[in-house]
Amino acid sequence: MGRRRRGQPVHGWLVLDKPVGPTSTDMVNRARRLLDAQKAGHAGTLDPLASGILPIAFGEATKCVPLLNDATKVYRFTVRWGVQTTTDDAEGEALAESDIRPAPAAIGAALATFTGRIMQTPPTFSAIKVNGQRAYDLARAGAPPDLPPREAEIHGLVHIDDPDPDHSRFEMRSGKGVYVRSLARDLALALGARGHVAELRRTAVGPFRENTAISLDDFVSLCDKRAGLEALSPIETALDDIPALALTGEQADRLRHGQPVRVLNFTSPEAELLCVTHDRKPVALARYRSEFVEPVRVFNL
Repeated sequence: MGRRRRGQPVHGWLVLDKPVGPTSTDMVNRARRLLDAQKAGHAGTLDPLASGILPIAFGEATKCVPLLNDATKVYRFTVRWGVQTTTDDAEGEALAESDIRPAPAAIGAALATFTGRIMQTPPTFSAIKVNGQRAYDLARAGAPPDLPPREAEIHGLVHIDDPDPDHSRFEMRSGKGVYVRSLARDLALALGARGHVAELRRTAVGPFRENTAISLDDFVSLCDKRAGLEALSPIETALDDIPALALTGEQADRLRHGQPVRVLNFTSPEAELLCVTHDRKPVALARYRSEFVEPVRVFNL
């Protein structure tokens, strides 16, 4: 991708390496203005104090955002032992303290309890809506909500090392809806200690990895040279993890108009999501049922 005329639609993915400080929404709005794009959204919120992979979708790529929200994510984080905070991270005020510093063997033994499908109470300072209001707004107003536990899935959790007695570093692979801050809080309590997240970095979201990301400064520099589109990846990059099905031009046209297409000699689990292509370009997200491919989201490219 190179330069474009002003007002020309922008489609694709910007894999941004978000710095500590701004919100995910701040980053989306900044990127959208830099590219003069009409439509943009992000896959997977990062807290202001977190850094790392933030995939930003433009144009028709926004139709793939739900896929990335459900995709596997990888985090590296540091727990600060000894202090539990109101926000479960370094931004909050001290809520409780403890002199206990868990030994590596105890930490390793406890991790199994936090792997697989678990129940997790979200942080009080979170974006969850309670009666139409964000939980963090209620908490800041002095009326923190009582949030019920939610099911979360953690695929893998590893204790990396202990840089000093007060800190331990971890890596986690998880599904949708896992709160690292809650994990740090609950792990500390399970070990008879107190703790909060001191550092948090997301290193992967679905097919996107750190080596595909661009820093905000580098992206701004490209945009200053009117070459911002060079940082974008094609829409189909986010679809690498799902099966692809190539159709003829006639079949692709039918699918674009919302009509199912019969496909013989094709093996796929019933209702599995597919990326349908024609001439190596994405046509639609679709599902396969009883010899028919049915469109779910059509790309208007």
